[in-house]
Amino acid sequence: MEPFKNFFSPELVTCLSGHLESRVSSFDRRAFEAAILAELGNLELKERAQLIADHVHLALPRDYAERARILAGMLHPDDEGQADQPSDGEGICGWGVMPLTMVVGQHGVDDFDRSMSLLREMTKRSSSEFGVRYFLLADQDRALKIMGGWITDANRHVRRLVSEGSRPRLPWAMQLPRLMDDPTPTLPILRALRDDREEYVRRSVANHLNDIAKDHPDLIGRLAGAWMRGADRKREKLIRHACRTLIKQGHADALAAFGLGPPDLVLEALVIETPRVTYGDALRFSASLRSSAKETQDLVVDYVVHFQKANGQLAGKVFKWTKVKLAPGEVRGLQRAHPIRPITTRRYYAGQQVLSLRINGRDFGEGQFRLTIP
Repeated sequence: MEPFKNFFSPELVTCLSGHLESRVSSFDRRAFEAAILAELGNLELKERAQLIADHVHLALPRDYAERARILAGMLHPDDEGQADQPSDGEGICGWGVMPLTMVVGQHGVDDFDRSMSLLREMTKRSSSEFGVRYFLLADQDRALKIMGGWITDANRHVRRLVSEGSRPRLPWAMQLPRLMDDPTPTLPILRALRDDREEYVRRSVANHLNDIAKDHPDLIGRLAGAWMRGADRKREKLIRHACRTLIKQGHADALAAFGLGPPDLVLEALVIETPRVTYGDALRFSASLRSSAKETQDLVVDYVVHFQKANGQLAGKVFKWTKVKLAPGEVRGLQRAHPIRPITTRRYYAGQQVLSLRINGRDFGEGQFRLTIP
């Protein structure tokens, strides 16, 4: 898969340059392209976007009304179907919009309303989720009031921006400390969007709630129970995704929202079938569960791999496994293979590692395996 950073390519720079040349009378196309291309190849995704944004900013006139007119004119005329398409001679869309939203966010806060309106137009061709955060940081109440007016917008990208742009812990983006401390200002917005006709929007609501759960688990645990009342399958899916972190942690209210109580069972066996695992291979294990309940029970079975850290201590990582329904006295055998291979979010260290199960939030058993790294 091609790295995301390559979306900010020499071809995009040339495309942006052409659109600026046709709209800015004093624009020096050769200097613009040369300055960006001299540095672009050595930079990663966010740095490439910032480099392009900086040079677009320098190329634009200082008068903000004129800047806004030019930026709006550069956007692709199709405001419905271009969010995942490359920019072209007709206009900027897809990843090419990101540097433009950064220009607006970093240099347009003093012209607040006009800038927010421009971000709304930009998000239709991609997403303004990074740019809009400058306005939330500058004046949260004003920004949320404007965004609240977009909840019923006909364009799904605009509706999604209401949720995605205000996520307290949006990946790759600046955090929003006020909303991390007190997320209640966004709850009415999320409630209004929870049954949106587009899963794309509902998924953003779920991710926003999961962000909140990291700082306010009890709030989201209670909200999950309230939202589950009268929920259809689409909303239930949203709530389940929103509670994924809480369910892994065994949060009682989140589990109860889905009818999951404390497990009443016996772990009859937890067998490590590969006590020595070579980096790049898979850890294989099996488990046998016996219900000791008097009634049938629903169980969410996850497993925790306690990986070695650089200091020799262990740190647990929860992985989703399966859901089972056990009748009274029923015994169920389960098997799993967990690949241990290179990923960008984890560094592995050789040595003894530990595996345990987490069932409806409660930990069961323990088995060890040794990881070798050639």
